[in-house]
Formats: sequence, C-alpha cells, structure tokens
Amino acid sequence: RFPTHRERIALSMRVAGRGVATPQPCHRHNRGNSLYTPAACVRRGERARRQPAMVEPSAAVDAVEISHEEVEVLRAENDRLKAENEQLRAAAESVGVDPDHMPPNLVVFSGGTAFNSVAEHLSAYTRRVSHVLPVSDDGGSTAEIVRVLGGPAVGDIRSRCLRLSDESDEEARAVKRLLKHRLTKSSSKDAKLEWNAVVEGAHPLWDNVSGPYKHTIRSFLVHFQSQILRHATEQFDFSGGSIGNFFFAGARTFFRSMDAAIFLYSRVSGIPPESHVLPAVDTEGIVNLGAELRDGSIIRGQNAISHPSSAAQGVVDVKSSCDEPLDSKIHRILYVGSESLTNHFEVFPRVNGDVIRALHSSDLVLYGMGSLYTSICPSLVLIGVGEAIAALRSAPKVLIMNGSHDRETHGMSAADFVRAVTDALNRYSCSHTDKILRHAPSEYVTHIVVPEGCEIPVDREALASIGVVKIVEVSSMQEDDRLVYEPAALVDAIKAIHDSYS
Repeated sequence: RFPTHRERIALSMRVAGRGVATPQPCHRHNRGNSLYTPAACVRRGERARRQPAMVEPSAAVDAVEISHEEVEVLRAENDRLKAENEQLRAAAESVGVDPDHMPPNLVVFSGGTAFNSVAEHLSAYTRRVSHVLPVSDDGGSTAEIVRVLGGPAVGDIRSRCLRLSDESDEEARAVKRLLKHRLTKSSSKDAKLEWNAVVEGAHPLWDNVSGPYKHTIRSFLVHFQSQILRHATEQFDFSGGSIGNFFFAGARTFFRSMDAAIFLYSRVSGIPPESHVLPAVDTEGIVNLGAELRDGSIIRGQNAISHPSSAAQGVVDVKSSCDEPLDSKIHRILYVGSESLTNHFEVFPRVNGDVIRALHSSDLVLYGMGSLYTSICPSLVLIGVGEAIAALRSAPKVLIMNGSHDRETHGMSAADFVRAVTDALNRYSCSHTDKILRHAPSEYVTHIVVPEGCEIPVDREALASIGVVKIVEVSSMQEDDRLVYEPAALVDAIKAIHDSYS
C-alpha cells in the first residue's frame, strides 16, 4: 500500500521531533550503484497494484472559477480571522504580556533575488516574518526541473530559504554551502559527473556534514535522481543546476506537497520557526505567468517578460536584458493556461491560505524591491490578497522602490509604481468583472521608501494626488553598477515606520 497524503505529511512532521525524516535508501533492492527509496522499491520489486499519480510537465495549474458567493465567503473568513486576532491580543494582555511590544509580524511580497540581502538583516529586527514568493519562475535550473518533473517552480522559494538559513556553527555553514552550490556550467557531461559525486556522497561538499544530516539530505537527492530516471524520454541537463533546487524537488515529489518540502527544508537548514516562506499559489501543478501589453499583445512566461532569451541567443546576461525596454509597456499581469502556446486564456489559481492568515495578523506589509511585474505583482493579483490588505486599517503598507528602471518599468515614475500595485491588487482589467475591486491606492500603500539618488522620478504632487504623502529616503550604495539600499539603513527605516503606527 502506498502512503497516503496524510501519512506523507505526518512523516514530514517527525522532522520537528527527531530531526530526521527521510525516504530510506533500500539496500535490498540495490542494483549496481543505484539506490532506491522504499516507494520506488515497492513500485519495482513488489508490483504494486496501482501506480501513484504523477504530475506531468504538461499539467496546468488548476483554473479555479471563484463565484461571487465564494468571494463573500472569503470576506467572512477575513472578518472571523480579525476577531480571532483580537481575542489573541486580549489573551496576551490577560497574562501580563503587552502585544504591542512584541516583535512585529511582517508580511513581505518579493521575488527570490533583490530582497535577499535585506531578509537577513530584517531577521535581526524581527523573526516574525512571512515571506510570500511567486512560483512562476521558468528560468535556469528551475525551468529544467519543471520541464521534466512538472510542478510549481521552487527556485525563488529555495533562494529565500537559503538566505534565512542558520550559520551559527561549522556544520550549519557546511549544510548551507552544500545547498547553495551550483554544478559546473562548462559542459553537460562535466555537470553530470559532479552531480554523481554529490549524490553518491563522495563530493568534498559533504565535509563537515554529520551523518544524520548527510543521510537526510542525500536520501532526497537520491529520490530526485530516481524521479529523473523514471522519465526515460526526457534527457535532464544538470549544467548550472542548484543542489538546493534538486533537494527541494526531491522532497516535493516524495511528499507530493510543496508545504511539506518547505517544512523539511526549513528544519534541515535551521530557519527560525517564527519565520515562514510561503508560496503565493496553492498548487502542485505548473504555474504560467503572462503579461498583457498596452498594444494588446501577450508575453508568456516570466523569463520572456523580464530576461528574454532565444535558441539562437542562448542564455542572455540578466543585467543587459533587464535594461532593454519592452516594445510596449505592461498593462497588467495575469496567469495563463498551458494548453496552447498561441491561444492564451486567463486562469485564476487559488491563493495559499497561509498568505491570507499571515496578512490578518500582520503589523506591517512590505512590497519589496525587485522586478515589479514578475516578482511582486504575481502574488498580488491572486483573489483574496487585495481584500485582505485593504482590510488592514491600522497597519502601514510600505512600497520599497527600486534604485533604477529595468526592462519591465522603463519610463515609469514612483506614482506609476503605486498605480501598478493598486491595479494588481484590484485585479484591474480582469477578464471576469465580478473579481475586480475598486479600492483607492492609499488603501494599499501608505508609505514609499526610496534610496538616496534614486533614478526613478519621485513626483510628490502626483503621489499626493492619489493619497500617498509619506515618503522616506534611505541611504544607498553602488553594487554591480546599480544603486541599492544599505540593508541596515533600510531595516531601520522599516522599524521607524512601524513604531510611528504603534
């Protein structure tokens, strides 16, 4: 009998109590140098009566049609959670704990790169942070995993988990080095040889990783390898592949749950239990992002929108591709079905319920810097997010501006950034008019943070005309020819904004 989904989740939960919960390499069914997990042994050796359901690469994210009645149910749930939060505050006060002087709960909407350096510094201010990230990345080794195994993209999730990982001792640093490592890009053959050394436990990266940790991590890498081998018609390219992505994909396919994979990764890498990394979309399928331009055309795929490449060009340098503006400005971001590469239709993936719950207990909402349309907006357009943020009447909502334009935002002002966030949360121009909200920009953005020397125009009059008057300037520095925030100064500004509301 195959383990049920509930049993797989229960297995993952044992990590918290015993530190180890893995598919055990089975020596009874060793074949040559191969290792098989118990589930694989059952499939091969015990002739199970049925095969487990596979998530095929062509599987599209569930297109959930949410009715007006269901939207009302979401709003009722919002009210219930707000009341529950008030009860928790009263309970804290009854035992002598002042809830207003506890470390604040923050919700951060960001991508997997630009906000990473700040995420580490933010943990020094408060560990009670829910990081909401998209699962629509279709570039790099993430794209190769999705192509062969299907499922949501794990790259941005893995990147943020890695930044939050423990570094307090030598073993913790060794685990982080291992999961951070990327295989060589010199050739597919060399990358495969390096991967074999890692999965067999012979690579120097395993130095200083103790037996229990090594056994846990290696078991899921072995499971990932077995999943790749099952797709005999697909040749997997390991070039430049991330070991962390492979571990993540192995855990997700074993448990058949992104949440369980994140839980395991968090325990293995020592992420503080108060910190949460949340995929924006609740799905085990492929998520496809689209951008509708003002000229009416649609670009399909996150990479095509932000970092375009072609078979003739190969991999395009990210910095240079980001600076080349689109032929037409972006009108809106949407999710599209995957059945056709030419006929695009809008779908509405279900928001992760943990994101809504985090928003209801949030003391501050951050829209992080990064790719506005492909990193921030994909989480904001989901049904339920705009409703939850608009309902936060006493919490600051802070938009952190980029230091310069990129491919997606060429020619935009700070007021245009606010309008883009507002349009995403209101689901402006959505193909289903009953899903559109009509909240004002000031209900979604109360503050704007800009770096000193910001290259994006900050028109205070234009911002005031849409109800945004609080603008905070923060120290900046140059990094890789780009203007970026000084992380500590940015965290100080966030703290000051929160304190002003306390």
